[in-house]
Amino acid sequence: MTERSSPAASVLRYGLLLVAVGITILPFLYMVSLSLQTEAETFAGVPVIIPEIPQWRNYVDIWDLAPFARFLLNSLLVASVITLSHLFFDPLAGYVFAKYEFPLKQVLFLMILGTLMIPFFVRMIPLYVMMADFGWLNSYQALVTPFMMSAYGIFLMRQFIQPLPSELIDAARLDGATEFGIYWKIILPLCKPALATLALLTFVFQINEFIWPLIIVNTTEMRTMTIGLTLFNQEYFTQWQYTAAGAIVLFVPSLLLFLVTQRYIVRGITLSGMK
Repeated sequence: MTERSSPAASVLRYGLLLVAVGITILPFLYMVSLSLQTEAETFAGVPVIIPEIPQWRNYVDIWDLAPFARFLLNSLLVASVITLSHLFFDPLAGYVFAKYEFPLKQVLFLMILGTLMIPFFVRMIPLYVMMADFGWLNSYQALVTPFMMSAYGIFLMRQFIQPLPSELIDAARLDGATEFGIYWKIILPLCKPALATLALLTFVFQINEFIWPLIIVNTTEMRTMTIGLTLFNQEYFTQWQYTAAGAIVLFVPSLLLFLVTQRYIVRGITLSGMK
């Protein structure tokens, strides 16, 4: 029998949990407050927690002050294409490393993992030169191509696919299924929790990416949302209420994707705990 925790221990545990939750969401709540403030309140000198009169107009003004519809479209397009690419190629490579035997398999896998230790700032200049040589500067190809696969995604999918019973694959081969058909019809449907996690992590990271679009894009119409928010940075001050409103708009697609994928992620955590 397990011992029940004392009331004092339970109060302490939940108290610490509430403090941690408060610390986590406080910056987001302040960003929401900031997005509803007037310009005078943002420069009041002391933080304004609750605006005197919420300025819902700020969410309308950002679309008039800058081409935010184009910025949001660019961000969604780039993040979505990269996410779909990861959902196809990462599990495919992970499946090969998990279920196939071939020369130098472990060496190749370690080399892929080794790329995780190379900072992006080291790869940034060679990638820029490569995109310039291809004539892809200031294009969707340059925003998407360098990130169509990831070492982390391959590692995640390999770890999830490896425990799957190989008997399913052998049975499919005996039934005449092609190798790609086995991957597409058997492996991928079993990987929904891992795919949901990979999709969420990839989409959130890419839609918030700042450095690469900043150096590869040089026209206003090709800016993503993160770069477009810099239009509110004036020479001597920043229009924080509009920047915060734009950030909230940028957050909404990630929130919607989380709501769609959370049941698969929770199921994956549950199944992992039962192994």
